[in-house]
Amino acid sequence: MSSKHPYDPYPPIPIPTYEEATSSRPPSSTHLGPSEISADAERQSFLAPASRRRTGYHAPSVQSVRSSTDTADYLPDPDPNSDTDTDTDDGDGDRLRRDMEELEVLDPDADEADGARRRRRARTRFSKRLASFTSRFSGWRMRRPTWAQGLRWPSGGWSIPQDYRPRGIILARLAGLFVLMALVYSLFVLQMVPGNGGVMFSPESVRAYAQGRVEEGRIREYARHLSGFDHVAGSKGDAYMARWVEGLFREAGLQEVETERFNVYLNYPKKGGRRVAIVDPPELAWEAKLEEDEVYPNAITPVQQVPAFHGHSRAGDVSGPLIYVNYGSRKDYKRLADSGIDMNGSIALVRYYGTQGDRALKVKAAEEWGFKGVLIYSDPEEDGFVKGDVWPEGRWRPADSVQRGAVSLMSWVVGDVLTPGWASVDGAKRVSKDNNPGLVNIPSLPLAWRDAQRLLQVLKGHGQQLPEEWIGGVPDVEEWWSGDKTSPVVQLKNEQDEVDEQPIFNVLGEFPGIETTAKKVIVGNHRDAWCFGAADPGSGTAVMLEVIRIFGDLWAEGWRPLRTIQFASWDGEEYNLIGSTEHVENRIDDLRKDAIAYLNVDVGVTGSKFWAAASPLFQDIVLRAIGRVEDPGTNSTSTVREQWETDGGKLRGLGAGSDYVAFQDLAGCSSIDFGFEGPGFPYHSCYETFEWMEQYGDPGFQYHKSLAQIWALMILELTQENIIPFDLTTYASAVAEYIEALETYANEKGAPWSPDKDGVKFDVEPLATAADGFTQNANSFHAWEQTWRDEVFGRGGFEANMVMAHRIAHNEKMSDFETNLLDLPTGPEDTEQHGVPGREQFKHIIFGPQLWSGYDEAYFPAIRDAVDAGDWALAQKQLEKAARILRNASERLLV
Repeated sequence: MSSKHPYDPYPPIPIPTYEEATSSRPPSSTHLGPSEISADAERQSFLAPASRRRTGYHAPSVQSVRSSTDTADYLPDPDPNSDTDTDTDDGDGDRLRRDMEELEVLDPDADEADGARRRRRARTRFSKRLASFTSRFSGWRMRRPTWAQGLRWPSGGWSIPQDYRPRGIILARLAGLFVLMALVYSLFVLQMVPGNGGVMFSPESVRAYAQGRVEEGRIREYARHLSGFDHVAGSKGDAYMARWVEGLFREAGLQEVETERFNVYLNYPKKGGRRVAIVDPPELAWEAKLEEDEVYPNAITPVQQVPAFHGHSRAGDVSGPLIYVNYGSRKDYKRLADSGIDMNGSIALVRYYGTQGDRALKVKAAEEWGFKGVLIYSDPEEDGFVKGDVWPEGRWRPADSVQRGAVSLMSWVVGDVLTPGWASVDGAKRVSKDNNPGLVNIPSLPLAWRDAQRLLQVLKGHGQQLPEEWIGGVPDVEEWWSGDKTSPVVQLKNEQDEVDEQPIFNVLGEFPGIETTAKKVIVGNHRDAWCFGAADPGSGTAVMLEVIRIFGDLWAEGWRPLRTIQFASWDGEEYNLIGSTEHVENRIDDLRKDAIAYLNVDVGVTGSKFWAAASPLFQDIVLRAIGRVEDPGTNSTSTVREQWETDGGKLRGLGAGSDYVAFQDLAGCSSIDFGFEGPGFPYHSCYETFEWMEQYGDPGFQYHKSLAQIWALMILELTQENIIPFDLTTYASAVAEYIEALETYANEKGAPWSPDKDGVKFDVEPLATAADGFTQNANSFHAWEQTWRDEVFGRGGFEANMVMAHRIAHNEKMSDFETNLLDLPTGPEDTEQHGVPGREQFKHIIFGPQLWSGYDEAYFPAIRDAVDAGDWALAQKQLEKAARILRNASERLLV
């Protein structure tokens, strides 16, 4: 047997079972003596009345899954060659079961018990539904036909002479059965079949039911449990959370519930393996604290916190003079170089956000300028408090708070960086971590501003005094200097454990559609967090669980969607969007064929301002949904839509910040990301707790309730309406705006509008012409929808078979439109390069991150990359390809 991994501690960690976690007594009580149980229950806020509960931060509602505060004690055994993980012929399902059992989050008898419960529940529901249905006819009497009035029915029944009996009786019965089935099907499709109690399932009644069933108290309790302990990807806490979510999926009645496993590259800090210190000159010797203070210092049982580190960072122990480089953008590095400062061999100190929002690109730019390592700190001006207006303690980010996060190059390679472009399943080919296009090659660490403060102070007098726009909000820094080769020498040490095939788990379940079962609307949120994750992603997960419960109630009442609704709890999102990307890559052909839309919520609620970023197809869907929901901050005097429009809100473009990326940019599945935001929150720190959410983020959880209503309404728009309410005319208008923005961008970069010395000319006319054709085709395409309404309602609501077939084909053309915008081979003989050059994972011609834009929204990524590189010939080639693909996609709408 192979040796145990250091993250697999002895004795086994007491992770609570699903039953324990949902019982009235916390699982930690099972490990206490009789005299201690009451105190533990009070700590967990299960027994204490509201008046006796402590205010401020207190212990989480669920016992930490860890038995110690040792930072090396929170991961499962990742060794795929261990005797406990040996492959047999029992298949992936059995191996997954074995892995979950070893993680102590899966009861070996759970599936059998779950199956029995589901069968009993199904029998009960069927019996009730059958009884309800038959009771409606129990008092009916068959009326005699007119010709039989006055006749008596023989006691033995009627005897019809053989010569008068109809011939072909079997065929006649089959024909009658077919007609009856067609009628029943039509009634289901038009949603006129009553459920239990005689309720008619009209689309409006279902919307009202879903909207009225949201319980903010239930969302609050989901949120409390989800943030009860840290659950970084690949840890036992994360695996336990997967099992807990799976249990709720099954309890809600979701069908085809499954937990899919992928084996991916993850890294974790070693105990004592990180250090940031001034090592020269000796009189300035100093060492950073690195870790945050204890968030729950008064907890009866110590609560473990995830160490401060960067996911997918490079290991190393480097030293060099310290240089401050503002936000760490390429322009910032170039400015210092142009001013004569030699940066080679130095340690960069940069702040989060600003002109380069992606932390990974801050590190990559430093690497290209010759730096040995990078320290990224949370400056109070950008990531803590507004200068001159300090928030109450804990409102945003205290002085010791650290923003964790991944530094994998998400806009270059998305998903598992060792399997770029294919799924990380058992036996998959894996590339090296060395010189990997998805990884940086120098070490980095995150810092709180209390540690950065000392580093900024010792730079005084070294290098150049900085302009106003480079000065941050860290208090007590008398003068801001850049630093140079004469700066104090700083050591950056980052030793870590790197696991090439760490198991992560996605949880999936669905409510099948009755008209086009294969066609799916996918609803997702990630589950892993950098620490307690009350906002990111706990608020989104809590809301999704409530939405699932509501749809489960609808399902139990007999309602069925026309198209399948699939819910997904993703793992490994914080490390480069791994779980969702591996899922998409593993099912890419099916998703390109059958996925209608993907609805994503990540950070669900941190304030009161609604926002949404999406494919333009969602414009009408968003407006319909938010127009029905009251804004909690206005005492029901206005809707979310009215507030959004008053604030100048509009649909944002999609960047590369969450799980929609693989769906939109790889699979061509129209996607949306949305939520409620505020002025700031302790993002990716251990201060992102349930207590912060309850005190500051959303007291009363009213915006969580509104988000659940909006999410449910959007799902219904896409799954129960006869015609999918996508708006291609809005998309066409948006494309015209994107082209204008591209033209402006190219002009700023010095585009050759006339042939240059090499005969190269940049001309947007082919793309503009394709966009004009798209506008015309979109208008013609949607014109048929009025014809359908006239036809159906002119027949009293009955849809003829030919009309139904046309409608289904119409819906398929809408859902296929964005798939047709992918740059894919046209056949085996097509050997041309496809996808964004150098980043071939990204296939969408309109949406996708730019090479150096990171999270920011961007349009026509292949063209913009070439423009940034000054390769105008390639830019024109990519523009003409995009025009051709757009033209073909819009023409297919009318075929």
